[in-house]
Amino acid sequence: MKTVRRLFNRDIVSSVAFVALAFLSLFFFIDFVEELADVGKGYTVLHAVAHSLLQAPAHLYELMPIAVLIGTIYALARLAQSSEYTILRTGGLGPGRALSLLAQLGLAFAVVTYVTGDWIAPYSERQATELLARAKGKQRIGAAGAWLKDKHMTSAGELNYSVNVGSAGADGSMHDVRIFEFDSDGRLVRRIGAARASIGDNDTWQLDDVRVTRWTPGGDAAHAAASEEKLATLAWPSSLSASVVAAAVLPLSTMSTIELFRYIGHLADNEQAAQRHEIQFWKRALYPFACLVMMALALPFAYLHARAGGVSLKVFAGIMLGISFVLLNNMAGHLGLLRDWTPWITAAAPSALFLLVSLAAFSWLVRYR
Repeated sequence: MKTVRRLFNRDIVSSVAFVALAFLSLFFFIDFVEELADVGKGYTVLHAVAHSLLQAPAHLYELMPIAVLIGTIYALARLAQSSEYTILRTGGLGPGRALSLLAQLGLAFAVVTYVTGDWIAPYSERQATELLARAKGKQRIGAAGAWLKDKHMTSAGELNYSVNVGSAGADGSMHDVRIFEFDSDGRLVRRIGAARASIGDNDTWQLDDVRVTRWTPGGDAAHAAASEEKLATLAWPSSLSASVVAAAVLPLSTMSTIELFRYIGHLADNEQAAQRHEIQFWKRALYPFACLVMMALALPFAYLHARAGGVSLKVFAGIMLGISFVLLNNMAGHLGLLRDWTPWITAAAPSALFLLVSLAAFSWLVRYR
């Protein structure tokens, strides 16, 4: 059985690597052509090449299940066409054993997918964003208008804060920061505006070029007295860490699963809507297991007779199945957000559906072929 395992590992791994490399080459060419439109005024061709290369890990993460499906179908179809798989079945390779061997290989691909998507891709995405910001002379790389909430307990009661971060810099700094402080009765008592901010030790915010406005409540809101002062710097203690702020300001593609989990916890603690991030978290957590599903989906092709179509036809069928999986996965995410579905069910539904289809097809082919 070790010989069979080596045969499977050699043929399938080489086929998957070839398909993945072909897809990455295609996407690199597309990204590079798009970047060429921005060449000039400090943004050179080398910058375009580097930026396109830094996009490759994210593409690999997205394409890995499809590459596993197509590569495995190609390898198994070749074995079936040359009757090698028939010989292996005659030699004692049963359906359960074949499924077990593919599951072990699929688990290895799932680990590669997880490491790529959770560690390499977020880092390369941030590097690509910073490269773009520096090369094009842009200091701000984050999305505008990110809002966060914070609260402090004091002797006078609970103080609530609404924090608006205009944008984030490539060096981790923040720009156009506004902090609104409310007392326990929900009245606005202080507004802090800062041109720049950074997060230091113990999550203390260091604010620069600060303008502080205070309201002293009178008998009613109409008679509240306002006072204003300008400060060069101000230290504002907060529970908002640098990772939480980055999660709110930077794109979701730059976040790892752990960072998403922490940010969801922050949103839940402050009673903010987190469904979009929860769906993204579960998609990130479950997406690597799609490689196992693709392995199960590819196995029935080994049981198809050569007269059922050549290798090229089976590979084409694999491409269509891969595209349908991607479309269904994306559609489920949008529908789950619109229909308010349970996040983990929304993320798991496409893989579960394809797994059921693959096992049904596999059972039918084993019984009747």
